[in-house]
Amino acid sequence: MSKVAKWMDRKLNYVFTVPTILFVLGMVLFPIIYTFILSFHSWRLSANIPWEFIGGDNYTNLFGESRFIDAVWRTFLFAGIALVIEVILGIAIALFLNHTFFGKNLVKTVFLLPMVATPVAIGMVWKLIYEPNIGILNTVIRDLGGPKTDWLGNSNIALYSLVFVDIWQWTPFVMLIILAGLTSIPTDPFESAMIDGASRWQTIRKITLPLLRPTIFTAVLLRLIDVLKTFDIIYSMTQGGPGFATETMNILSFRQAFEFMQFGQSSATLILFFVIVMSIAALTIKLKSKSEVDF
Repeated sequence: MSKVAKWMDRKLNYVFTVPTILFVLGMVLFPIIYTFILSFHSWRLSANIPWEFIGGDNYTNLFGESRFIDAVWRTFLFAGIALVIEVILGIAIALFLNHTFFGKNLVKTVFLLPMVATPVAIGMVWKLIYEPNIGILNTVIRDLGGPKTDWLGNSNIALYSLVFVDIWQWTPFVMLIILAGLTSIPTDPFESAMIDGASRWQTIRKITLPLLRPTIFTAVLLRLIDVLKTFDIIYSMTQGGPGFATETMNILSFRQAFEFMQFGQSSATLILFFVIVMSIAALTIKLKSKSEVDF
């Protein structure tokens, strides 16, 4: 190949890739920058008035509202409970499916079904399951002699009912990641453990879990980011109710924008939410790199 042809080949690589990169960056950066600028303004779409610069008032007003503080707490509570249970169950199911048995592929397919369904459809189905009068869950409980429970209408248990749905849907995602990690683990340590007479639990605790540590951190990071910004399940089932019992930061921001037309305050909520999610993700990545170095 001549020098001219090589030069043209290198330039063509830029010609075809740079526009795509710029487009992706624009699609990601523009909404963030636009939301950040809007968070320093007051703008009510229904009032038909231009933006009004108000500085950091939207942020100070948020920190002065108990509703916002409660929404932050609910976001962390929802994410924390769901994440811990999903990781534990995902590891347990992956260890179970890592063995050969009759019907293994069928069992694996059944476990994956919740993950591939549409979240809004899942929300509507579970809303029917939780229905206090004709829902199948209360019907079973009533047949067993238990009391009727308003799973989504009781402010004390509504959030935990939503957590259960998230666990049901996304535990298979963690399971898949852990299964992929299990297939990459070398067999030599396990053979040595068998020769030394280690029990199954000792093998899991001393060999499997330490070798799976990077994979587990990856699963935690991916699910953490996703569970923090859960919206569709919550909105399709409770819209943040009853009252504010299931109102997370995402739901609060949506209500501020499209129910109260406070787009500036909604943008401030989203920016704070973005900072929280990115900070937690950065901390998780740092912990992951530390664990890999120590190990």
